[in-house]
Amino acid sequence: VCQKDQVAADASDCYLTFHKLTLHLQGDKEPGWLKQLFTDFISFTLKLVLKSEVCKEINFLAQMLANFVHDLAANFVKVGDISLDISLASDPVIKANYLESYHKGLVLYKNYSDVLSDSVFSPTLLTENRMLYFWLSEHILHSLASAAFLDERLVLTIGGEKLQALFEVEDTEDQQKAVQMIFQGISYNNSVAKVWSLAHPQISVQPEGTVVKSSVAADVSIFPAGGEPQMVLYIEKEITVTIQAAYAEKKLILRPLDSRIEFKVFKCTADASGNDPSIRNFLQRMISLVGIPEVVSKIEHALTSLMNSKGLHLFELKNPEIITRKGYVIVQLDFNFPNHLLLDFFDKKL
Repeated sequence: VCQKDQVAADASDCYLTFHKLTLHLQGDKEPGWLKQLFTDFISFTLKLVLKSEVCKEINFLAQMLANFVHDLAANFVKVGDISLDISLASDPVIKANYLESYHKGLVLYKNYSDVLSDSVFSPTLLTENRMLYFWLSEHILHSLASAAFLDERLVLTIGGEKLQALFEVEDTEDQQKAVQMIFQGISYNNSVAKVWSLAHPQISVQPEGTVVKSSVAADVSIFPAGGEPQMVLYIEKEITVTIQAAYAEKKLILRPLDSRIEFKVFKCTADASGNDPSIRNFLQRMISLVGIPEVVSKIEHALTSLMNSKGLHLFELKNPEIITRKGYVIVQLDFNFPNHLLLDFFDKKL
């Protein structure tokens, strides 16, 4: 049932059937009719009391479990000032073999509150061979990305060996020349690259995957010995990348596909005129082959850590599938509920 904007368990129609309940007075296996009437009355009263107490406990535990699941889900995407309102959008519906509930999915961030969008979901889109299904609209994913941008989470700093791996993706003469021009002979350990999103990422969901379009800036600074830090490279670019998601071995797996890069601003101290195409061509290849996978890998690790901090790794998920369609994502899976998590919860409540 719907209670205080969340799913609540109602076991009020609980019934208890006794196949056999016979009472005997001590030492009297064949009582007379008066004694028999007395024991029958006691048996009837005992059945009513047991039914009332057992059903009361079932109702109590069912409601406690419903609250536990709701609180766990509500806290699942909460990080810092970003949260998700998953209160019910309409009354849950109980079908012949499944329970269906619609939740608002409103992203909340400080004074920002999302708006409720129309749903294109239909239960006919689901199969009936899994225990649990989640349907997520692209609107929710887009709103979460916007909140992450407003919270300044879409920033990445790279230095040292990671920076070296980025810029030495190709062992060619052109690559060596471009790196030498950019870093001016300064060691990678005395250099740092920063990448950040300039605007809210645009997210759409298609059958081939989740499409992310974002305006991104990046700069490279060097720190000469005894000198002032210098920014030797600054670029702004529009990147569109399709990402396929999967979950295996308790880790989120993000695989970037079909990336497209368009430079908007290009400033390099080694090429002040901007007429030398070698650096730009090198950066184009470097971003496509290593840069985008590196950023996606960081996001993959951050999201996995976030989900595990909410206890997802405690569940045994069986054959989870993340299926993208136009405008929405379906997550379907079987799972085993962790007994120790429930026992710990009930111990605290009881």
